[in-house]
Amino acid sequence: MSPLASAQAPVPATAQAVKQAAAVAPKPALAPLETTPEAQKQAQDVRSREPRVIGSRTLGQWVRLCVLGVLGLVVTAGIIVLAARGVTTLPGVPEFIERYPGEYHLPAVAEPGFPAWARWTHFLNFFLIVLIVRSGWQVRSQQKPPAFFTPRRGSKKISIYLWLHTSLDLLWLANGAVFVVLLFVTGHWARIVPTSWEVFPNAASAMLQYLTLEWPVEDGWANYNSLQQLMYFAVVFIAAPLAAITGVRMSEWWPEHAEKLNKLYPAPVARAIHFPTMLFFVLFIIVHVFLVFATGALKNLNHMFAGIPEVSWAGFWWFAVGLVVTTSVVIAARPLVIAPVASLFGKVTNR
Repeated sequence: MSPLASAQAPVPATAQAVKQAAAVAPKPALAPLETTPEAQKQAQDVRSREPRVIGSRTLGQWVRLCVLGVLGLVVTAGIIVLAARGVTTLPGVPEFIERYPGEYHLPAVAEPGFPAWARWTHFLNFFLIVLIVRSGWQVRSQQKPPAFFTPRRGSKKISIYLWLHTSLDLLWLANGAVFVVLLFVTGHWARIVPTSWEVFPNAASAMLQYLTLEWPVEDGWANYNSLQQLMYFAVVFIAAPLAAITGVRMSEWWPEHAEKLNKLYPAPVARAIHFPTMLFFVLFIIVHVFLVFATGALKNLNHMFAGIPEVSWAGFWWFAVGLVVTTSVVIAARPLVIAPVASLFGKVTNR
């Protein structure tokens, strides 16, 4: 063996020994995380400085977006008002408004005032539609339902929000049926069903007057203006039936195995109509409430909530009570409260 070979021979053994020693030797312990109050406070300060994210945007971005949206609406409204006032100066327009002031005479069958049944069904309609819109949005946006409901007759299991939405729909339809029946039994139907072709030019005149911010001269106790009449007719006899027939198509009551019926009335068509109808109701409520307050709040609230034509605070306080009741029920309509009620009609489970 050469001297060079003998000198190199121990190297592998020594390297092997070093590796074994390194494997056997205990690894140094990691330094404990700093948990002092100062470190915790510093970590909280770092987290508090991070922008709060809501959905796809930060809170600051949402605020800026809302501010820009409000400014855009104000500018747009100003342009519309100026344009409408400009239209009223065009030749023939003042004469048109004079000929069609915004309303026409109703038939003698339409009595003035608002009977108790009209006031109560009006409030119940508002109360139920607010809950329906909220529960419908929960159904549309939910990721994982907090609970499920199964009917006693063994139908398919649905989310508890869908059960609430469907139950409210039934109550809303029942309230609407009572309203429509009494509407025609009492002759009050002539208040919201057009009885003359003059409704259309008068509605155009009323719209133009609204856009100029010079409200049409009217007495809601005796007669709606023509634009109101057309809108109320659309809500009661068009939008409400659309919401009902599309809601039934999307509900668990619809027969799944009726192939011909499902082909004739597919679910995507119902969904495409149902959601815009909900948006229509929301927009109608916003505009309706705004005009109620803008065109004489105390007078209008007295008509529908107190049933008197005089101007006083009675209707306002009834309206305030109704608003508190509605808001309280909306806040309380959570799974913890809904589940005991739903369990009276079926089985409620977590999965």
